[in-house]
Amino acid sequence: MMMAVDLLLGTPLLFPLILTWIAPVLAHEHHGADLSEEQLHAPVDAILWIHIALQAIAWGVIFPIGMVLGLTRSRWHVPVQCLAFALTFGGIFLGHAHGGRQFPSSVHSHLGSWFLVPILAQLGLGIYLKLHIHERTLRPYAVHAHGILGRIWPILGWVQGLFGVITLRGFCGEVGAGQCAAHYIMGSGFIAYGIIMALLLVVGDDWVRRSGRSPEWWDSWVIMLWGMVNTFTEHHGGAWSVKDMQHTVLGILWWAGGALGIFLSRNNQRNVLPGVIIILTGWAMSDHVQALMLSTKVHSMFGYSLMLAGLARIIEVCFISLPSSPRSDAPLLDDDDSEHTLAPSAPKGVATKTNTSRAFRHLSPMLFMSGTDEELAAVHEAGMDHVTYILSMYSIAFLLYLLTVFLLHLYSTSGRNAPSMQQPNVVFSADGIELSDPADASKWYAPVPREEGRSAAVHVLGEDEDD
Repeated sequence: MMMAVDLLLGTPLLFPLILTWIAPVLAHEHHGADLSEEQLHAPVDAILWIHIALQAIAWGVIFPIGMVLGLTRSRWHVPVQCLAFALTFGGIFLGHAHGGRQFPSSVHSHLGSWFLVPILAQLGLGIYLKLHIHERTLRPYAVHAHGILGRIWPILGWVQGLFGVITLRGFCGEVGAGQCAAHYIMGSGFIAYGIIMALLLVVGDDWVRRSGRSPEWWDSWVIMLWGMVNTFTEHHGGAWSVKDMQHTVLGILWWAGGALGIFLSRNNQRNVLPGVIIILTGWAMSDHVQALMLSTKVHSMFGYSLMLAGLARIIEVCFISLPSSPRSDAPLLDDDDSEHTLAPSAPKGVATKTNTSRAFRHLSPMLFMSGTDEELAAVHEAGMDHVTYILSMYSIAFLLYLLTVFLLHLYSTSGRNAPSMQQPNVVFSADGIELSDPADASKWYAPVPREEGRSAAVHVLGEDEDD
């Protein structure tokens, strides 16, 4: 299978096949204001649902998995990405061949056309790299470009997917555009914040230690920078409404509290301020009165979730030690492992499973993103109560977080990071015989401890020496 895929990538037969899929897309005219009410409100046909399913699977699951496999230099990177590209081109074709409901020109349709540029560029770079030519001239630059494009792939998929949902549901028109932008941008920022913290705390604990900075130092920087953005983007001129004032003062709270958190985290010290900021934000959201009772209850649940998350963070900082990675070579209290923490360091070799629980607090942004007036009005008209809607959003959030931690686990266990690829630490070698570190060796076979400062005598098998 691997050889077949490599041969396919190395032949020019792939380009005509791709062009046969792209030609109808380029020739397709995006609909404008000439659509009738019947076309705008017709049922969604099966072809469009298949388009949605294919693109969601390709961009939401397969491409991120292939990206991680590429980062770890896994041999499965190429076949997985080939499958994702095949589903993508098939989904693009179906997206322009569907019947049933038609849609006016939108950001989703225009971005879909522009996305062909990075798609073809990434595919072309992948084919070029498989040819293994220009090793000392062009190839190093192609490797960097391929890596950069691959790393932004999940962001491209997330943005286009959001615009796809907006287009399908008919949300964010001229009246609700501002509120949609605020909710989707801020909600996406919260999710990105959670993913960044998961990266730092699940697979980046060794890097955090080597940086000489506590987790709250990095946490406070993210809070402060996002607060600066939020302070100047919530009010768009005119009279100040209660919501404008609340949203703006939340931004001020974040950058002011984030700056204090950075200062308190100096010298690698831990502090509870990020958790306090999360609790205060949750309290504000829990009392954020809306026009609909359904909307008020959704915002309240969002606030309660944030307050619970902030409390969990404070408990973690105060009572749960920061464990070291089993593969870490750092001593217990070296320059990068601060003794100025609220909880003592854990013994070396303690599993880092508690790290995964630290990022769960960022599940609640799904409620925030789904709390616009248009969305909740549609839910209200459909006869759904707040309990069903809130649990549905939490289910989606759990699946998103499952995908995130799965990708982090895949990064730690695939390719060059696989346990089978890790070389044991050799502590003794003589005549081709090696003894590995006791941490890697069987409990039945380990080197005999030797006295410090003395080398072990080597006994040569053979005739006994004369006295």
